[in-house]
Amino acid sequence: MYTLDHPWLLLLLPAPILIWWLLPPYREQTPAVRIPFFDDITKAAGIDATEGSVVPRANLLQKIIAPLCWLLVLLALARPQFVEPPIEKTEPQRDLMLALDLSQSMDTKDFRDPQGNLQARVDAVKTVVADFIEKRPNDRLGLIAFGDAPYPLVPFTMDHGTMRMMLADTLPGMAGPRTALGDAIGLSIKLFQQSQAPDKVLIVLTDGNDTASKMTPDKAADIAKENHILIHTVGIGDPAAQGEDKLDPATLEKIATTTGGRYFFGGDEKALADIYTLLDRITPANQKTLSWQPRLELFHYPLGAAILLVLGYHLLMWGYATNASRNRDEEAEA
Repeated sequence: MYTLDHPWLLLLLPAPILIWWLLPPYREQTPAVRIPFFDDITKAAGIDATEGSVVPRANLLQKIIAPLCWLLVLLALARPQFVEPPIEKTEPQRDLMLALDLSQSMDTKDFRDPQGNLQARVDAVKTVVADFIEKRPNDRLGLIAFGDAPYPLVPFTMDHGTMRMMLADTLPGMAGPRTALGDAIGLSIKLFQQSQAPDKVLIVLTDGNDTASKMTPDKAADIAKENHILIHTVGIGDPAAQGEDKLDPATLEKIATTTGGRYFFGGDEKALADIYTLLDRITPANQKTLSWQPRLELFHYPLGAAILLVLGYHLLMWGYATNASRNRDEEAEA
């Protein structure tokens, strides 16, 4: 679509006519000797009158080119533009980090799939979390694995294909046999420091209690709250287990409550899927759509046309004057 950025400038189109009509013509008086027989003297002397003795008058070409150039200059000042179709960009308003416990206990086969078959905890987690990632196309997602220590597998990204690929390649024990829950929250806080998103959400999934952290989960939760990070915790496994494999629901619930999040327990794959469905509902897609229309400036076309017209006129007049002078010289020689 073609448009003018300053169309009001076209109102100046009749300005030259108004100036010519309202202002008196410029006149200058200079001393001069008036000779009524000037033409006879020049003929007798065999010379022609100089240009200073002739009153210049506008020719027809000038009367055509002058208003045309004025129109082109005004058109250039009005800034003609070609407005291209709108371009839209979706900007995520939430960064969501997934922290997965990959301690050795995640290899325990006590989870049942929808058909009732036993499977390892990690396989159920991969299936449910991959589906959750698929449902979050407009969020920036990140992935942390933790065991003896936390490790960032995927920084915040919109490349969810990479997220799913990295998730599929995770194995129980790859981060160590123990559980560093507090340190995993601490690493998430550090990664969130570079985030500019208004909403920051961390989802932690673990099947054991904290046995390897340098920072206690309670302290990590307090720091997360100060940094406006919302934490949801998901516990899986056997609450009746002993030792490192024992789930600590009280700590997980306290972490979630401190930051304004919620604690969930998933006993099998269906319960875990229901939890992530609920998380998807309580953290709805949050995005902002930016739209703008690129503008291509076209003012140089009318401005260039006006300059070419003026140059062409002067070249034409110069050629005409040169030919006229040559003809006069030839007539004088003859």
